[in-house]
Amino acid sequence: MDPRTGRSETSRLETFADGVMAIAITLLILEIDVPEAGPGRSLASALADQWPSYAAYAVSFITIGIIWVNHHHLFGVIERTTHAFLVLNVLFLMTIAALPWPTAVVAANIRDEAGRTAAAVAYGLTMTSIAIMFNAVWRYAAAGLRLLPPDVDPSELRRVHRSYLSGPITYAVATLLALWSAWLSMGIFAALAGYWLLPWSSPRIERLRSG
Repeated sequence: MDPRTGRSETSRLETFADGVMAIAITLLILEIDVPEAGPGRSLASALADQWPSYAAYAVSFITIGIIWVNHHHLFGVIERTTHAFLVLNVLFLMTIAALPWPTAVVAANIRDEAGRTAAAVAYGLTMTSIAIMFNAVWRYAAAGLRLLPPDVDPSELRRVHRSYLSGPITYAVATLLALWSAWLSMGIFAALAGYWLLPWSSPRIERLRSG
């Protein structure tokens, strides 16, 4: 806590992260065009025809939302910052800000046999990058309790490490599967978004404090 301002040392970083994620989430909906009915076609039909955009939007929105929740929980135990930690967070937020683009690419190409594989791979690489950078942020903070309080429970810390490590591995596997079936790959991404919503799917960071 800075005695001059009454703010925690991490407050500016948290505010910046909140803003980037809020903008990324907002950009997702802006990628969905307003359909035109056209001659002999109803507006209802045109709206229904945009289902890939709705599905891609939902998966990416939920994913960013869960990342925000987990990032928020991290700062319940991360007490300090360093220059390297701030830079890692900037790189992590760069991957978050990129997500609206592959989301739009998938929505535009998932029904195109020639383009859906490349679209799913682009989406998967972005998701894998996000998961890798989230782990980098966490592991830098946790290494040697660099930015954590001294009363952390070592067994709980190892459990959190294992839980977070599953993210990049799972997303990387789903991305590779896109080379065989883009539909399967995107289905896994959707299933993961739903799974991360479950209350028991993420580690309970508050348990890290042994006291």
